[in-house]
Amino acid sequence: MRIGLLGTGNVARALAHGWSTAGHDVLLGSRAPKERADLEGLPVASLNETAAHAEALVNATPGNASVELLRSIGAQALAGTLLIDVGVGLSDDFTELSHPNSSLAEQIQEAFPLTPVVKTLCTMDSTAMIAPDSLDGPSTVFLSGDDAEAKRTTGRLLTDLGWPESSQLDLGGITTARGQEHFALLFMGIAGGLGAHTFNINVVPRRR
Repeated sequence: MRIGLLGTGNVARALAHGWSTAGHDVLLGSRAPKERADLEGLPVASLNETAAHAEALVNATPGNASVELLRSIGAQALAGTLLIDVGVGLSDDFTELSHPNSSLAEQIQEAFPLTPVVKTLCTMDSTAMIAPDSLDGPSTVFLSGDDAEAKRTTGRLLTDLGWPESSQLDLGGITTARGQEHFALLFMGIAGGLGAHTFNINVVPRRR
């Protein structure tokens, strides 16, 4: 697939490398592409060019600025394009959520009703996103969204990053993205306790 990634930070670059290795055509989108010309060999274009390129678009921008950035691209340009949202809105000191009674994914879906939004990969750091087999055991990646086909496509892209179907848990509609995003506060606590950011959680059901 042609995958456009909005953002040029650690998450966007990691996902771009992961999907490129799996054979996808990736392009990073930046507000200032000429200033971001050297990104580990990854191609960079403007936000609008990246959106036009993409069959699947990934929001990997800071969650407290994502909706405004997407509005700068425009609803018409985003209509009908799968948007995979991995962003989380946090304060500068990582102690408060920007969307305490909602989620970024819900706000994006509300602002762009013709764009199917799927929330995933926001409960882990960029290393775990593209190398789940580097963790000491199986773990879980979540999906939230209202469009079933969009979630199926996202699931296939997760598989290409190393997440088997058995590790993918569909939580339901886009409102369930709140749980994924609000995990960020617990993530920071766990990271402090472990002294490391590369880890993930595993949903362990009752023994049958």
